[in-house]
Amino acid sequence: MSKNNIQEELKKRILILDGAMGTMLQRYKFTEEDFRGERFKDWPTPVQGNNDMLSITQPDAIAQVHAKYFEAGADIVETNTFSGTTIAMADYGMEEFVYELNFESAKIAKKVALEFTALEPEKPRFVAGAIGPTNKTASMSPDVNDPGFRAISFDELRIAYKQQAKALIDGGVDILLVETVFDTLNAKAALFAIEEIKEERNIEIPVMVSGTITDASGRTLSGQTAEAFLISVGHLPLLSVGFNCALGAKQLTPYLEVVSGKSNFAISAYPNAGLPNAFGEYDETPEEMAAQIKEYLDKQLINIIGGCCGTTPEHISAIAQLVKEYKPRPLPQATNA
Repeated sequence: MSKNNIQEELKKRILILDGAMGTMLQRYKFTEEDFRGERFKDWPTPVQGNNDMLSITQPDAIAQVHAKYFEAGADIVETNTFSGTTIAMADYGMEEFVYELNFESAKIAKKVALEFTALEPEKPRFVAGAIGPTNKTASMSPDVNDPGFRAISFDELRIAYKQQAKALIDGGVDILLVETVFDTLNAKAALFAIEEIKEERNIEIPVMVSGTITDASGRTLSGQTAEAFLISVGHLPLLSVGFNCALGAKQLTPYLEVVSGKSNFAISAYPNAGLPNAFGEYDETPEEMAAQIKEYLDKQLINIIGGCCGTTPEHISAIAQLVKEYKPRPLPQATNA
């Protein structure tokens, strides 16, 4: 694993994470037939919208997206596996392909990363295995009339995340990224599964955790403040902690200030390209987004920066150009990493 490698890079500079995968895939205008490919042409249910399966049916497109982000200046790209658990794939009846789609996604991203690292050995490229939150929550009831009900258990989540994480590691990722955490109990199941794998295989792999503040109240969907979120995951040996999605760069600043001031870990941020408009689209230009991120840099809040919903290689390029002029947030001597 590349643990020491990426930790050394973090000491030198602010690392650039990629932008949105979904935004880029929309440009391809894939049809139902494109999503199915030859492999799933007779699948009994519609699969359009199952972006993770494109790693199997349209691998060239996924590789092209990764390459575009590396060309734009990204140091780290995320695998195309945001919904790569049996829990999320149940929507399409495709649970049996979870190991394969994670393994293939990791292989695709790693191949592109190695190609770019070979061209610029002084700027190594890394692959983060994306582990999304699933579409179920462990700490809240989906039924307002039955607050004690849970749609899923901690153990069910742990088992699903463990399968995903194993496949990502087998496929060659350098980092595991537990992201868009709206319910910390879900994230704890993922982190518990990762610790189990590390112990069983006697390996080390850097782990990033990224929560999501869902509204102006400054809390996650399950009700935690930024500080409470940090405390909930801070006992683990993490590479970084931070926030992504839900908010634009400007709205995220106060929450980054909280975790940056209280954490020994590296701090990551990858906000959306502003807030969505009435059509659910993101209008913020690369220049507008970079101008807002400048505040993070002036205040030395971050070590890793990228983009979430609505961001493109153009956004990442603008951020990468800006970041060159700044030093990373100083990393305290971590006591538990």
